[in-house]
Amino acid sequence: MAIQNYADNGAFAPRKVVDVLRTTSDELARSLGLGKNAIQRKDRIASTRTQRRLRQMVEVLNKVEPRFGSALLAYAWYRSEPLPGFSGQTAMQLVQNNRADDVLAYIDAVDAGIHA
Repeated sequence: MAIQNYADNGAFAPRKVVDVLRTTSDELARSLGLGKNAIQRKDRIASTRTQRRLRQMVEVLNKVEPRFGSALLAYAWYRSEPLPGFSGQTAMQLVQNNRADDVLAYIDAVDAGIHA
């Protein structure tokens, strides 16, 4: 999925993310480890923290989407599949703990044939 499908006016737009992933605002907020207000109030949507988490999630989803064939399946993987080498944590849990770079490095390693 192209990044612009998740964005509006140069920033990530939670409403567009919700629409693409066919989810709810509440579920998206939980997936990001943020409160509901962070993705519903204009001032909070524009905050660095909210935009960073949205960007991190979109980066991960975009990296794995070709493997799964759709954004919906990539999102299911992001939320539910424990990653080897990360004590059973999912990509979602790692992103919530500011470890998106570790998730992206893991995906790159798997793509390179290095099994984590």
